[in-house]
Amino acid sequence: MDLMVEVSPRRVFANGHTYHINSISVNSDCETYMSADDLRINLWHLAITDRSFNIVDIKPANMEDLTEVITASEFHPHHCNLFVYSSSKGSLRLCDMRAAALCDKHSKLFEEPEDPSNRSFFSEIISSVSDVKFSHSGRYMLTRDYLTVKVWDLNMEARPIETYQVHDYLRSKLCSLYENDCIFDKFECAWNGSDRTSKKMMKPTNQLRAPPAHGPASPGGDPVLTVSGVGYQGTSNTIKSALVGISDTCCWSAAKSGLTLCDPMDCSTPGSPVLHYLLEFAQIHVH
Repeated sequence: MDLMVEVSPRRVFANGHTYHINSISVNSDCETYMSADDLRINLWHLAITDRSFNIVDIKPANMEDLTEVITASEFHPHHCNLFVYSSSKGSLRLCDMRAAALCDKHSKLFEEPEDPSNRSFFSEIISSVSDVKFSHSGRYMLTRDYLTVKVWDLNMEARPIETYQVHDYLRSKLCSLYENDCIFDKFECAWNGSDRTSKKMMKPTNQLRAPPAHGPASPGGDPVLTVSGVGYQGTSNTIKSALVGISDTCCWSAAKSGLTLCDPMDCSTPGSPVLHYLLEFAQIHVH
């Protein structure tokens, strides 16, 4: 007889959103959390399930005037009054809940100026930030858009301090990706779990890419995540792939529905059994 394991919810919270929820973040005070959809962010108390407080609302009076939507949000890891949310225009807004009950005005705006020479029909689509994560120290933010991973310093709003190209070879295939809607796929990002700079780097291959060893690190030592897509070049699996991160001790693959650990020494060789497993894992779980 097979053992069946089931989970049951401890609390069910009331429906506080009109649109699909894209992110949930628990506050460092361990009493509240926030949930975000395309146009609003709500603040919830863990002990109160029937109501929430709206802290961000970007819905215009006329929906025809809508120019951007919220794509992700996260609380600061140490300051319970601070949170950040990203938008489909590629901008990040840092908000302070002490300033007002409704954070319709941000404290800081992080936005990279667009290069006019690189402007194209797909520019706004591929610049949309699909995920944002604070570092463990709270000094940096990691963001992911369609083709890049960027590291931002909270003290520098004008531009990111590091930009890592991901799937750069897809720039010439954006038209095809647009036609089959793959260009709208969303990808996540994460920081290394250690608070020290990773010293053990993987050999760069067409499957794995390692950031420079001198990447940004705070006094606490936030390491920059090694990020790359894993997939078969030239097929739809290329952009429907998992992310890969390399740390001192393990190589992990994060798909939308799970996490896989493996030996980094095996991952360093293209075609190894572990790498094949990661490819299969991405192919099965990310669709």
